Amino acid sequence: MNTRHMSVGEKCFDIANYLFLAIVALVMILPVMYIVAGSFASDLEIGSRSFFLIPKDITFDAYKFVFKDNTLPRSLVVSVFITVGGTLVNLFFTFTMAYALSRKQMIGRNIVLNMIIFTMVFSGGIIPTYLVVKSLGLLNTYWAVMLPVAINAFNLIVVKSFFQEIPNELIESARIDGCNDIGVLWRIVLPLSKPVIATFALFYAVAHWNDFFNALIYLSDAKKWPMQVLLRQIVLMATGALEMGTYDPTYVKPPDQSIKMAIIVVGTLPILMVYPFIQKYFAKGVLIGAVKG
Repeated sequence: MNTRHMSVGEKCFDIANYLFLAIVALVMILPVMYIVAGSFASDLEIGSRSFFLIPKDITFDAYKFVFKDNTLPRSLVVSVFITVGGTLVNLFFTFTMAYALSRKQMIGRNIVLNMIIFTMVFSGGIIPTYLVVKSLGLLNTYWAVMLPVAINAFNLIVVKSFFQEIPNELIESARIDGCNDIGVLWRIVLPLSKPVIATFALFYAVAHWNDFFNALIYLSDAKKWPMQVLLRQIVLMATGALEMGTYDPTYVKPPDQSIKMAIIVVGTLPILMVYPFIQKYFAKGVLIGAVKG
């Protein structure tokens, strides 16, 4: 039991820290709570009250509109597929390439690294990327939203730096036991990299979940749209920026503000549900990447 007596200055410092953290927490949590409450309120109440956490008249009109047919559930399945599939593609290419670049005996290692760093400053742009995707026959396929973003250069360099910190004695011992490079990566390097894997899996998954621009460009079939593209269409319809007939001829305009808030909740909730399961790895992985990156 810690019996050290705290001075008045230390107590004041702790109290100030708690107050500061409480204020930061409130600043971040209250807008989220307002969005959730607003999604169950009418436009009249949202317009008449500047801020509230519990609506006077709870209504589910916004959610009824969002879930009135199977369009959104289908897009939700597509989003999950793109997020899971895209994240696996990201992790495979990022970690295999990072391991190869972390080995100093790799021929042409510095040339490849310089080329990767070059892409962090200069990119090909939208039109050249689109032409490449089109020439490969990937238009209107899910590969079009996964492969062009298979590797993030910054993440690759951080993972490479982490791999270089793994003691070389472990790798040499595995080689003496008969492991080739694939065996070393699978049996030695990856088991020691769980926090880094969890961290970058979350980074890639959030990026895929929130991305709508690539799907908007490469997926012309509305049945293949992920949820973010569909929600964008719903918001445009709710604000009158899109013709009603493009979505449903029986469309009845819902409350503008509440539907926007409902869409934010629907679009955010799934990815928030994933975070608690990898939170313990995420904090450790970010710290490792910050120190060794």
